[in-house]
Amino acid sequence: MSEPAERYILLALRLDRHDEGLVESYYGPPELRARVDAEAPVPPAELVAEADRLLEELPEGWLRDQVGGVRARAGMVAGETWTYADEVAACFGTRPTRTTEDQLEAAYADLEGLLPGPGSLGERYRAWEHATQVPPDGVPAFVDRVIEVSREHARRLFGLEQDAGFTVEYVRGESWMAFHEYLGDLRATVSVNADLPRSAVELLHTVLHETYAGHHVEACLKETGLVRDRGLVESSIVVVPTPQSLVSEGLAEVGPSLLLDGPDRATYAGLVRDAGVDTDFARDRAVAAAVEPVQRIGADAGRLMYEEGWSTSEVLEYLDRWALVDRAILENVVRFVAEPMNRGYINCYPQGRARCGEYLGHDPGVRLARFRTLVTEQVRVGDLVGPEL
Repeated sequence: MSEPAERYILLALRLDRHDEGLVESYYGPPELRARVDAEAPVPPAELVAEADRLLEELPEGWLRDQVGGVRARAGMVAGETWTYADEVAACFGTRPTRTTEDQLEAAYADLEGLLPGPGSLGERYRAWEHATQVPPDGVPAFVDRVIEVSREHARRLFGLEQDAGFTVEYVRGESWMAFHEYLGDLRATVSVNADLPRSAVELLHTVLHETYAGHHVEACLKETGLVRDRGLVESSIVVVPTPQSLVSEGLAEVGPSLLLDGPDRATYAGLVRDAGVDTDFARDRAVAAAVEPVQRIGADAGRLMYEEGWSTSEVLEYLDRWALVDRAILENVVRFVAEPMNRGYINCYPQGRARCGEYLGHDPGVRLARFRTLVTEQVRVGDLVGPEL
């Protein structure tokens, strides 16, 4: 184990004692965890100083980017004052943006063509969501079938040779849609929020995002390839407020399209129909793609609250004005952004999706090869540029 990697892990584990939830998962050397657990908490100011020393010693690269994110978070815990935009940039390697009304209007125009009929666009969109939902009592069986099918596709397409699988649980009262908790040794727990019904294609995307086109594939391939085979132990820890998160959420957002829009798309359309949904799969996928710019305004909530000083009620009213989904979902978005660890993290979804999408490009062969790079290598946010034309 290299000394900088060990120092990075210790830095993150020590900061996690002051900032619960900072470390999402850790399966590295158990003696490092035991060492931190046995010692008195290190004051945040000392952790800031250690991060600064480590940054001075590290060359440009993935590990330095990670330490930079931890250093920024340590400074906030120690009492430093950061603007919201600077916080997001320091932690995740990107600056927050705001969805413009022109972008929203363009998305609405696309949706008008896909969802014609009487009533407002919001009414038609919500009617489409309701009509294409998997019946609640059929969701577990649907999720199980998606996992079963996509596991085989992931093995063929992404090189997932070893996988101990995961357990799936259904939870309530959470602010997120779903969550993948990696346990190490190629095992995980996937939690699905049962409070938030969604269209079949959105549920399909969510399941693939967390499992065999996103987080689980990435976690397993990086444990085997980076940690076990190459000894890059710094990849055995997932630290939330770092550039690692933007890349991870980005690849999990774009990964499902490699399955749903590839040669196996008819298989997934069949899974939706088998679940009792009368689907026009191509149209439903087009609706989900067209609404994506509208869904980006969820990330705008962080900027409005923490940079522009809007109250939660003002943010909720803004989202309710522009978003097409039920108010209950918007209330969950505001709850998510109000949580300290999530206030900047919410930018990882739209920013990661945009950057990873640009990186993959449009050529099917290039997309697949570059996705394999995303799920097997220490990719920096600055690496996420499109293929040369």
